[in-house]
Amino acid sequence: MVAARITVNGKETPISPAAPHTTTLDFLRERGLTGTKEGCAEGECGACSILVARPGVDKPTDWVAVNACLVPVAALDGQEVITSEGLATAGEPGKPPALHPVQEEMAVRGGSQCGYCTPGFVCSMAAEYYRPDRCAHAGPADSANGADADNANGSESADAEHGPNGFDLHALSGNLCRCTGYRPIRDAAFAVGSPTDEDPLARRREQSPPEPVATAYTLDDCAFLRKSTLAETLRLLRERPDAVVVAGSTDWGVEVNIRSRRANCVVAVDRLPELRDLRVESDHIEIGAALTLTEIERRLDGAVPLLADLFPQFASRLIRNGATLGGNLGTGSPIGDSPPVLLALEASVVLADADGEREVPLADYFTGYRQSVRRPGELIRAVRIPLPLSPVTAFHKIAKRRFDDISSVAVAFALDIEDGIVRRARIGLGGVAATPIRALTTEAALEGAPWTAETVEAAAAVLRAEGTPMNDHRASAAYRSAMLGQSLLKLYAQTTEAVSS
Repeated sequence: MVAARITVNGKETPISPAAPHTTTLDFLRERGLTGTKEGCAEGECGACSILVARPGVDKPTDWVAVNACLVPVAALDGQEVITSEGLATAGEPGKPPALHPVQEEMAVRGGSQCGYCTPGFVCSMAAEYYRPDRCAHAGPADSANGADADNANGSESADAEHGPNGFDLHALSGNLCRCTGYRPIRDAAFAVGSPTDEDPLARRREQSPPEPVATAYTLDDCAFLRKSTLAETLRLLRERPDAVVVAGSTDWGVEVNIRSRRANCVVAVDRLPELRDLRVESDHIEIGAALTLTEIERRLDGAVPLLADLFPQFASRLIRNGATLGGNLGTGSPIGDSPPVLLALEASVVLADADGEREVPLADYFTGYRQSVRRPGELIRAVRIPLPLSPVTAFHKIAKRRFDDISSVAVAFALDIEDGIVRRARIGLGGVAATPIRALTTEAALEGAPWTAETVEAAAAVLRAEGTPMNDHRASAAYRSAMLGQSLLKLYAQTTEAVSS
């Protein structure tokens, strides 16, 4: 097997002698690429963001921004990475490299203050700069040389978070500036133009991404392994039931950094083709467990409105570029954002081991705090969502921050309302019990009743009593219960407002 290697800024370099748990951040910094910074070590500040060449949605390759502090460098075996240093292009002999258009706009518009966060912002901004469909949404003032000053201030934007150049400011939702320099950063984002035909990173999008490679990286009795097929992986997990399974490492990376956890064996499943399919059948949608949330969002393109509501509220774009549904369900966290949505959609999980597959309704999957029916050696291969979808849906996330925060309470609704009567109700809850749960009593109170203020107020009182909420540093039990009831009242207000308008 070929020794583990990674291509950084166009130069291939061996991963050895880095330990299997070494993060990409530490690997880069140890090689002098100190533009990649550590701010939080848990994927919340974005100072560490880098670009990785990944399979594209609209083009063969996408440049995707990820948190280098979370991803083990061994997980990038065979992959291509660009850091903030690699964005600049070689200038004339004897002269410094030419700034990338994103770097140029950040400089001229005052987007860099102390500068600590700037390389991370630049990489996240560059990923959005190279998003293929961004230019399709650009206004007439956009050009390869940048938008004009008025557009940079957002005067022609459809809303405050989308520039006239098509730039989606949510691309920076995972980047934190402690100097409160957001306005000039926003100006820079809304001023960048379109990549030119000579741009090497733009041309790279037209070529195929690096093929996944089998990895067997071992050092000091610790191993990072990636097999080529699902069957090989399942046989490995049968032999090594103690192995830690990772996809985007957005959860395991925190354990390594903050809690200093180490594993003798880590098995990566993020590039397994059998876990990266998305199919829409006549009676269900099947989503591969290793597809990232960003890939799911762009491939579905709003086809599942409840998931479309979830995605912008799930952490940040940097996290969604690595996080997967399989990982979010596999951790078994009671405050994960996807389980309430999938419960409301009556989803099921497809579990696979070396002996075959079985399908389990998600409502029966969780058995206790961070526990499930998944047996040693089993993987979540896919999530299935039955069709047709309920027409009235909503996802309400109650958290202290609008983005990049953990829920205090998460509530997902999926209702069928015909002729003013609630024919069917499915409600998923997170943050109010040891596991994500269905609000079965509230569902029963709604079904068969008229969709009126009186019904909703009575059902809201029932919903407040669902689960066993607790007091912790995020919220009190009383607050959580109150938010449950309020979420149903909010849904009613939203639906009646939509009908009246």
